[in-house]
Amino acid sequence: MNIVTESHISGRPIAEKPAARPVRLVRWFIIVGLLLALLVGALVGFNAFRNHMIAQFFANNKPPPSSVTAVEAKSEQIPNLLTAVGDLAAVHQVNVTSDVSGRITDIMFTAGASVKAGHPLVQLFDGPEQGDLASFKAQSTGASLALDRAKQLAARQFGPQSTVDAAQATYDTAIAGIAKTEALISQKLVRAPFDGELGVRRIEVGQYLSAGTQIVTLTDLSMLYANFTVPEKASAALKTGQTVRLTVDAYPGRTFEGKITTIEPQIAADTRNIRVQATIENPDHILKPGMFTTTTVVLPDRPPVVTVPETAVDYTLYGDSVFLITEKKSDDGKTSLVVVRTFVRTGNRVNGRAEILEGLKAGDRVVAVGQLKLQSGAAVAISTDPAPVIPANPPRY
Repeated sequence: MNIVTESHISGRPIAEKPAARPVRLVRWFIIVGLLLALLVGALVGFNAFRNHMIAQFFANNKPPPSSVTAVEAKSEQIPNLLTAVGDLAAVHQVNVTSDVSGRITDIMFTAGASVKAGHPLVQLFDGPEQGDLASFKAQSTGASLALDRAKQLAARQFGPQSTVDAAQATYDTAIAGIAKTEALISQKLVRAPFDGELGVRRIEVGQYLSAGTQIVTLTDLSMLYANFTVPEKASAALKTGQTVRLTVDAYPGRTFEGKITTIEPQIAADTRNIRVQATIENPDHILKPGMFTTTTVVLPDRPPVVTVPETAVDYTLYGDSVFLITEKKSDDGKTSLVVVRTFVRTGNRVNGRAEILEGLKAGDRVVAVGQLKLQSGAAVAISTDPAPVIPANPPRY
């Protein structure tokens, strides 16, 4: 049966396709694309506007300059010093002992007292020696009389010369016995060998004192030795007679002076140091042997160097640096002060100031107080407050 030819069946032929609608679909894609483009443009524009406003905000709201204290680097001649550590020793110091043994019968000193040379300190029992001395004196008296008689008889030709010689020998023997006994007695009386101050008493009356046992210490405090060591490379600059200044922990802020009197001619093979000895006068007797000292040798002057206060130098593991103050011009022509971290090479530190061997020149302004809040390029304002005074010898405890 042919469907097309049938009059009561309506419709389109099977082979015929419906007409497409391309106009509506293209219109839809265009609308969606425009919406997406507007959305992306809005986001980009918003981000650009936000970044611009943030940059403008920070540009117009810079932090105020940090207030710092500034100082100028100076060219000055500072003392050429060689610092070392050492200790004090007495020129005359001894442990007083006895040459002989014996029982103590008398103690004739007070612990801590000052004594003169020859002052009696301890008496040992010398009864037997005193008896021997009396016997020898009696023998010398009889021998002297016998010698006189023998000489008179010999002079008159009534006696031989041999009698005179025998009497002379007897007399000489008695005199020698007296001298020996007096020496033994003097050993039983212990005396101070020189002027000085006594220490703690270590004996008691009635004690049997063996020879060589310490009785008391005796120290002459009027003159002391300052012993210290310096590196081998500094030995060429040392000479006897150079001034030495030393400080001790017991008297902070006080300096004592002396002169180099001895330089060891040999350098220690293990440390490569040379030992130096200076003599220090101690009229007030305030310095004591054994004190730890910081010793400074005054060497010949050197040429002037650039210095800044020690507080201006930032000492770190990466190197020493300072904040150099410079002027900077902005776009509108205004001038402001900024700091630049500048690395320097430092030398000695004397009297609160540090030597700057490289990195600065005389007249440069650096920050002395307030570095902790700074970074390179930061704006600063110079405070009118003076820089703090740094003591040359800060107290140590």
